[in-house]
Amino acid sequence: MPIKTSHTQGTPSWIDLSSTDPAASQAFYGGLFGWTFEGSPTPQGGEYIMASLNGSSVAGMMQQSPEQAAMGLPSLWNTYFTVDDIAATVGQVEGAGGSVMMPPMVVMEAGHMAVVVDPTGAVACLWQPERHIGCEVVNEPGALIWNELVTSDPEAALEFYADLLGAGTMEQDMGTPEPYRMLVVDEAPVAGAMAPPMEGIPNHWSLYFAVADIEEAIAKTTELGGSVVVPAFEVPGVGHMAGITDPTGAMCMLMQSAPQD
Repeated sequence: MPIKTSHTQGTPSWIDLSSTDPAASQAFYGGLFGWTFEGSPTPQGGEYIMASLNGSSVAGMMQQSPEQAAMGLPSLWNTYFTVDDIAATVGQVEGAGGSVMMPPMVVMEAGHMAVVVDPTGAVACLWQPERHIGCEVVNEPGALIWNELVTSDPEAALEFYADLLGAGTMEQDMGTPEPYRMLVVDEAPVAGAMAPPMEGIPNHWSLYFAVADIEEAIAKTTELGGSVVVPAFEVPGVGHMAGITDPTGAMCMLMQSAPQD
């Protein structure tokens, strides 16, 4: 299992869960993915919980904010993009057509973060690392494998991130009416964008966790109190996928990658 020591600018590098019930979230993801957890107090009160897989960081979680609770929001996963200079990047947000939800702040000795909103209303986080690089394990069962922007205007939204992060874009024919659009860093796709599969879904960043066996993961999801909201389906050449919600309402995707020649 390769351990990452850095992430390139423009790469989705960290995820965390704003949970209505962190204890329930830990029980679910620990059972599903084999994660272990360690909490640390924060200056704002409460604690930030680090999730690890075989001793290496894969995700974080914390108690949902009072503002989110007052809005009646379910638990939500957040996507972070690594940037080399967070102040300079945030300074470009409005010019690129977005807005700043939270200006840069220091997160103890871990790094610097900010929260921005793209032109279609989807929320993303920016991360300039110091001691914490983000995910130390990716693309392995139980770890993050893909980030996907679900948005009413994939082309415009992805151009915003490309401009902001100094990345490129590409399109791939997936046999659907619209091509699948991707964000590209160092000539490699790092994230995708697609229109909502049905009406009523808000624009947001979704994420995929790798699993070794999609059917076993689905069975484990229901055993642990989660729900399957998108039954397993196959994308030829890519893999088998399914959408689930955990017991606190957070949604994510599971992905069993297709064998590679």
